[in-house]
Amino acid sequence: MHNKADKLKKTKAPQVKVDEQLQDRVPPGQMVTDRFPILHEGEVPVYDLSQWRLRIFGEVETERTFTLDELLALPRTRVNCDIHCVTRWSKLDTTWEGILFRDFLQLLDVKPDARYVMLHADQDYDTNIPLEDLLHDDVLLAFRYDDKPLTDKHGYPLRMVVPHLYFWKSAKWLQGIEFMKEDRPGFWERNGFHNYADPFKEQRFSGENLPIPEDEWTKKEFD
Repeated sequence: MHNKADKLKKTKAPQVKVDEQLQDRVPPGQMVTDRFPILHEGEVPVYDLSQWRLRIFGEVETERTFTLDELLALPRTRVNCDIHCVTRWSKLDTTWEGILFRDFLQLLDVKPDARYVMLHADQDYDTNIPLEDLLHDDVLLAFRYDDKPLTDKHGYPLRMVVPHLYFWKSAKWLQGIEFMKEDRPGFWERNGFHNYADPFKEQRFSGENLPIPEDEWTKKEFD
């Protein structure tokens, strides 16, 4: 899995046509789909929810953990947004429900010098995001998609949703949020993918902006 970026770079870039009415919503090189492809490395985890916890640590005054019941009891926000995967699919008008991250932040004693966040998920996966990016109006700790609970394959019981970045930043199976003074790369960022991942700037890879295949996502399972 660690050479995935190199494999994607070696393929020919597609010629993608997007409806003119959607051009301001669909980043360059993306294909709009009604499908929801299922992409992940490793096995889909199965949890004992009596033992599951979301851990808050790093640059905080007090480390905390939250049970799923505690999270479900918090005020909820419903968000409609477009999502964009680095493998070139975009899905428009998706609906998510969960805890607005900036509301959740008010419950935490985060130190003033915290500027970055590392999201820790299952299968030893992590991904880094500037803290200011998590304060957008549509960034959620999500536990519902399309008016239903998340399925196991889409991140049950909790995932991050960060619509304005490529979707690998929206970590599935979220288990920890680490606040950091300084940035450091996460799993895919350490393995050839861009550190920030703005879809509209095609920030797919670290270094040279090289092609990625049009049909990578079509070979995967999808809902």
